[in-house]
Amino acid sequence: MSEMSFYETFTTRNIGFVSEAEQERLSKATVFVCGTGGMGGACIQALVRAGIGRLVLADIDRFETSNLNRQVFCFADTIGQMKAEATRDLCLKINPGLAVTVFGPEWTDHVEDLVADADVLVNGTDDLGASLLLYRTARKQGTTMIDAYASPLPSVYVTRPKDPMPEERLRYPTMQTAWHALTTAQRAAAFQCEAEYVMVHSSSRHYIDLSLAGEVVAGKRSRMSFAPMVITTGMLMAYEGIHAILGTPHGADHRGWFFNPHAGRVEHPRNPLVAAVLRPIVRRYLSQMTAAAS
Repeated sequence: MSEMSFYETFTTRNIGFVSEAEQERLSKATVFVCGTGGMGGACIQALVRAGIGRLVLADIDRFETSNLNRQVFCFADTIGQMKAEATRDLCLKINPGLAVTVFGPEWTDHVEDLVADADVLVNGTDDLGASLLLYRTARKQGTTMIDAYASPLPSVYVTRPKDPMPEERLRYPTMQTAWHALTTAQRAAAFQCEAEYVMVHSSSRHYIDLSLAGEVVAGKRSRMSFAPMVITTGMLMAYEGIHAILGTPHGADHRGWFFNPHAGRVEHPRNPLVAAVLRPIVRRYLSQMTAAAS
């Protein structure tokens, strides 16, 4: 079977969800995914099966046993392998004609070119410095970014070049600091800002052990993750990436939304007046959680 014949057969059941012309656009698109583990990996898998033509993958970590609970490219035989390289190899088992470029820690040296060459960026990293570098570069290059909150509920948001970046919108104390010069205090404060937003604008607090969440906020334990939440988030990100490539309307804006599978509803950001009333209450509660866990 020729390469073109393979691709057409492989993607034939996409037609109807997308047109043949749109499938052709997907086949020529480049997506840069930074962070190929949890939600980034799930997003990658969906994009590959949707027929994206080229992926650029960056990750500095290796798969570990604890990744097996949620990361779709982590298997018993990929533990110990570099995440981006293992992800590339498994993606090529889905579509051997896929073009994949892989970067490790050196991706930061090439970020200007990587962002400029991509049709859309997906932020799958949980490192604040890497995220700041991506957002700042995306704004400079005029590229859209797809992201999600550190939340117990699946979420997604889309930041276009003229939209406020998360560090502006969530008021991180990082605006005048280089991405590679962040202090521990700045990282902790930024995480608190994001946690505050999640608690104000979603019902996430009802679906997680708050005593353990306090330990996460206090930096005492790693962030909790659960396969249904992580993989659903990756699927939402893939949808938005495809919208960006095809130029079709996004489902999310720069504030995003939360999907509550427990109650069967979408949770949009609250009215600003309601949020203003809730914010100091949530802030005090987060401080109490942190203090109790310290």
